[in-house]
Amino acid sequence: MRVLLFTGKGGVGKTTTAAATALRLADAGLRVAVTSADPAHSLADSFGLALGTTPIEVAPRCWAQQIDARERLEDSWGEIRDWLIEVFDWAGVSAIEAEELSVVPGLDELFALTELDELCSSGKYDVVLVDCAPTAETLRLLSLPDVLGWYMDRLFPLTRRMTRIVGPVVSRLTAIPVADAAVFSAGQRLYDRLDGVRRILSDPEVTSVRLVVNPERMVISEARRTYTYLSLFGYHVDAVVVNRILPDAIEDPWFATWRENQSVHLETIENDFAPLPILRASLAQAEVVGVNALRELAQELWGSIDPSERLVVGRPLRVEREGDGFTLLVELPFAERDGLEVSRSGDELLVAIGPHRRNLMLPDSLRRREIERASLDDGCLRVRFSAATN
Repeated sequence: MRVLLFTGKGGVGKTTTAAATALRLADAGLRVAVTSADPAHSLADSFGLALGTTPIEVAPRCWAQQIDARERLEDSWGEIRDWLIEVFDWAGVSAIEAEELSVVPGLDELFALTELDELCSSGKYDVVLVDCAPTAETLRLLSLPDVLGWYMDRLFPLTRRMTRIVGPVVSRLTAIPVADAAVFSAGQRLYDRLDGVRRILSDPEVTSVRLVVNPERMVISEARRTYTYLSLFGYHVDAVVVNRILPDAIEDPWFATWRENQSVHLETIENDFAPLPILRASLAQAEVVGVNALRELAQELWGSIDPSERLVVGRPLRVEREGDGFTLLVELPFAERDGLEVSRSGDELLVAIGPHRRNLMLPDSLRRREIERASLDDGCLRVRFSAATN
């Protein structure tokens, strides 16, 4: 089973790349599903077909779908939403406002991502491809399973016990609605689905992320940050796709400066993202829409490469023995010392880069050891732990 995620800045061609790659794999004899976590829902436009929540076969062995996020939201959030509406109603919020406030922004995209667990567990597909939302939303969504897991492991059981004990007393003293067992069960179901997604995405044997870029300065800068943040949360990036490169056939002098700038940016991509393979696709003469056009793009993009393979083998997080101690290594490409914070709280290592933070649960071999030093060298955070203490 393989899962391939395509992400990048909005408008760089993620959807087209994902659709073309799906057809390439299906033509090679694999059973493929391609789904979209992008609220823009342009996957249907790429295939030139109407898509819905149920996967339809757009080509032999290739199925595609666009999630009805509201439907998934109702399935997973219904009980919690109803309780929140009761709370807002008790607080004097109007019915319409309560309905809107009961849905946390971004939840619909989050539930679209949980579809990945169902596709992978169905046994119907060899490869599942995900057309991700633009990078800011993707990073937020991919970090949520990790953040929610921290809450569910530590605070959720305590909250549930406290509600069971204190809830009857609160009900006698005030009319505020108290969350019942159905609300907590809904929360547990949501967590279980997200935890399934987290296990899939964090397994480098299963999941690879492909960064999609254009040869433009701002796009490249965002891709560098995305690469760092994905590595922070343990996601395996194994390729960079460069779209819309000016073809050699264009000789008009008007494009001379554009071509010169693209050449500089392409060299930057090659140097900065090494050793990741750089896959290239030229600027097409017309919109890449429909199965035939997508197949042409796939041929140019992949050539003799099998898109389902792990194009780079590596682990973003690993532990190595050094003398009588151990060193925890976390790959953080493009991270800078000024924006990096490392601390420890009990059995957890806290790593922060810019606005993104992650609590890394230390393996058993490191929990009884003290941190001696931490350093960042060539995009790799090295945290040295002392010899074992009693």
